[in-house]
Amino acid sequence: MPRTTATRRKTAKKPTRRRKKTNKRKLEERRKFLLVLMFVILAIMSVVVLRSCFMTIDISKLNYPSYIKQDFIDQDGHSRTGRDMKRVNDIVIHYVANPGSSAKANRDFFNSSQSRVSAHFVVGLKGEVIQCVPLDEQSSASNDRNPDTISIEVCHPDASGKFNDKTYGALIKLTAWLCDEFGLDEKDVIRHYDITGKDCPKYYVEHSDAWKKLKKDVKKAL
Repeated sequence: MPRTTATRRKTAKKPTRRRKKTNKRKLEERRKFLLVLMFVILAIMSVVVLRSCFMTIDISKLNYPSYIKQDFIDQDGHSRTGRDMKRVNDIVIHYVANPGSSAKANRDFFNSSQSRVSAHFVVGLKGEVIQCVPLDEQSSASNDRNPDTISIEVCHPDASGKFNDKTYGALIKLTAWLCDEFGLDEKDVIRHYDITGKDCPKYYVEHSDAWKKLKKDVKKAL
């Protein structure tokens, strides 16, 4: 006699106890795997955050090029605050906004009682480079980005703010060296304008093509 649907349901095999245990074990293993995966992801994220907060370069072991002249300004709590630089994330390009002035003149202004600003480096009209602030200290140049940026002030011959050939060449060389030492590249080279909207460096804000070329030249020099 043919079995009815109800009969077939009654005679259908029920899950065995062994199968239930197997499924439960697989579920527990999956949970453990997800917990381990989450732990690994959190550990990686923690390392990234910590690296962004602390300097990973030993400044005392930097091999400074011969063209850099170190002439540090006095620590006065304003131009040179003495605050530690925890991490370098970008290099900021400025212009001195004083046409025809030399690197030495700008360095000396930073060191005067009239000044409340400074930069790590000043690049002069003859291609000279003066370092005004140690690289493990903050400069007073880039507003709220002082704690994680290296600042470079650049001299220019006229009011346009365009750098002459010698100045431009020295700037590219210096910026490429800094990028190489701190594990950065041309994408990490920014303008003061990119931080605050200030018209600095003037020519390279007004001429975006010139700024793009500058970054490309840094890339070539790396």
